[in-house]
Amino acid sequence: MAAPLCLFSIILFIFTINPSISKTSPPSELVNNVCKKTSNYSFCVVALSADPRTPSADPYGLAFISFRMAYLNASNTRDLIGELMKKARRDELVRLRRCHGDYEKGVSALEVAYNDLNSESFYELANLAGVAAHSAKDCQSAFMKIPSPLISRNRNLEGLCEICVAVSKLFNVS
Repeated sequence: MAAPLCLFSIILFIFTINPSISKTSPPSELVNNVCKKTSNYSFCVVALSADPRTPSADPYGLAFISFRMAYLNASNTRDLIGELMKKARRDELVRLRRCHGDYEKGVSALEVAYNDLNSESFYELANLAGVAAHSAKDCQSAFMKIPSPLISRNRNLEGLCEICVAVSKLFNVS
């Protein structure tokens, strides 16, 4: 599990540094419509393009792809926080413990969302993605007065969760 996640992180990092790499083919109409509903269109396109299944995905498939990306980001970050806690100074440790708890909540919410997708229950997807995004914001707020070692991971999770919310809105549930 760690190797594919590491590869995904590297690909996402490369696309973030050199966005021209992701411009080899235009996004599908579905991806274009979803990404237009996010605050960072290019992040959305690059993130979704990192999965080779995206160009042929239908809304259901794109939901699985986006929630999987958010889950992998959140669970990898939670695991990284655990490693950082082993080497942290006392003042950092308090902040990292808070982040670990925040990310536990985020990972749990994304697991529930993924299970809801498996059972074709779409009612809570956007809310669950919001919970995960909020976990990243809460973690970041723990580092308000000192530099956060997790700032880019927190931003990425927020962006991925925003994609999940946009994809969730494709399912007209009332």
